[in-house]
Amino acid sequence: MLTAKQVEALIRGGLPAAAEQGVVVESVGEKRARVRYRFTESMIRPGGTVSGPTLMSLADAAMYAAILANLDGQEMAVTQNLNINFLSKPGQADLIGDAEILRLGRRSAMLEVRLYSDGNDVMVAHVTGTYAIPRS
Repeated sequence: MLTAKQVEALIRGGLPAAAEQGVVVESVGEKRARVRYRFTESMIRPGGTVSGPTLMSLADAAMYAAILANLDGQEMAVTQNLNINFLSKPGQADLIGDAEILRLGRRSAMLEVRLYSDGNDVMVAHVTGTYAIPRS
């Protein structure tokens, strides 16, 4: 299993925009990952809330981090499906994505992500997704 720093390096190396977005892989473990997006004013949409695309991007990054950590850096795994339910207004703070692999098969993985504003236990979004895993 890869470490959080190794996963972060893979994400930032393969997708330079991840560094610009403030992606930080805080932790990884068996079938899980925690990713943080550092808050910036560019995340805000009209109405003073964090934009939906920002939340979707964090969820996808968290799922990818869990896949990378648990499949020893399988960089060619790709998002096949992402479903998001927006639950409450995120605060203007760092965002946290807690991803868990629910099922890991030979060709696909099903994941769940819970999104939070830093310092608040109220979930701002619930995400499920599927990642396609290329054949070795």
